[in-house]
Amino acid sequence: MASAELSKLVQSVVEPALLNGPRRYSRAEVAQRSGVPSEVSRRLWVSLGFAADPDDSAHEYTEADIAAVRNFRSLDTLAAADPRQQQAVVRSLGQSMARLAEWQVDLVVAEITTRLADTLAADPGADREAAAQAATDEVLSRLQALQAYAWRRHLAAALARSIDSDSDHPGGIVRDLAVGFADMVGYTRLTRHLDPEELTELLETFETVGTEAITAHGGWVIKNVGDEVMFAAETAVAGADIALAIQEATRRDGTTPELRVGLAYGDVLQRFGDLYGSTVNIAARLTGVARPGTVLIDDGAAARLAGEQMFALRQLRSVRVRGFSRLRSHVLRRAAR
Repeated sequence: MASAELSKLVQSVVEPALLNGPRRYSRAEVAQRSGVPSEVSRRLWVSLGFAADPDDSAHEYTEADIAAVRNFRSLDTLAAADPRQQQAVVRSLGQSMARLAEWQVDLVVAEITTRLADTLAADPGADREAAAQAATDEVLSRLQALQAYAWRRHLAAALARSIDSDSDHPGGIVRDLAVGFADMVGYTRLTRHLDPEELTELLETFETVGTEAITAHGGWVIKNVGDEVMFAAETAVAGADIALAIQEATRRDGTTPELRVGLAYGDVLQRFGDLYGSTVNIAARLTGVARPGTVLIDDGAAARLAGEQMFALRQLRSVRVRGFSRLRSHVLRRAAR
C-alpha cells in the first residue's frame, strides 16, 4: 500500500478517534444537553484556542465536547469564579495543550502509520480500515496513559511545593522563591550558520543539560524559550546550586555556547505555572548584564547565602538597567576547597 494511501487512511480514522465521535451538535444543543448557556460555552471554547463558528446552528460539537462542558460545570470553584478568571484558567489550559499537540502530531501519525504498515505487510488481506482503527486506538491509549502519568506526577510535585504557601492572591499565590535564567551567549549569530538538524541538536542538548542540573538540585523548570531556560527553587541555596551546576554542566558538555546566568530571591506571584514580579525582572536583568560563563545574583539572594561556606560572593558596582536605576549584583562562585 502506497505511503500516500496510508496517510489518507490514517487521517480518516484519527480525527473521529480523537474527538470521540462525529461532529453532530450545534452550540444551542450543547447548551441544552449540558445546562451551560451558549454564551458561556462559546467564551470557553474560544479561550481554549478554537475558532467559534458565528452560526450557532452549525454542527461543530461532539459528545466529548458536551462532556467537557459538564465537567467544567462540576468543578464548583471554577464554575463559581468570575468570567475573567474562568477565561484565564481555560486559556492557560488551552495554550499548554496546544503546544503539546503541535509537537506530538508527527509522532502520533508516524507511529500509527508504522503499525498499520506492519499489520498490512504481515496480512495483505486484512481489513484496512479496521487495522487503521486498531492501530489508532492502541497508540492514542498508550500516549494518553503516559500523559496522565506525567501530569499526576507533576501535580504531586507542584502540590508539595505549594503546600507551605501562606499568602493567597486573587490572581495566584505569592511566595518567596529563588528565580533564575540561563541564556546562551551568541545564539542569534550562531543560528544563522546552523541547518535545522544542527539547531535541533543544539536546543535538545541545552534543554537536557539545563533540566538535569535544575531537577538534580531540587528546582523545577518554569519554561524554555529558545536560547533561554527559566527555573525556580524553594531556597536561595538551592537556586545558587542550580545556577552553578548549569554553568559547570555546560562547560563539561562542551557542545553548547557559554551561558549567562542570573538569579534573584524574593517574593513572586505564581500564576498558572509562570512567575511574575520584581524578583523575576531582576533575575532577567542580571542575566542580561552577566559576563559569559558567570553567575550574577541580587542582594536578596546574597543575603540568604551569607555564611554559607560552599559559596563565594564578590559584590560588583551598581548598574543601570531597564526598570532599575541602581541594580546591585554579586558574582557567585563555588568556595575554594
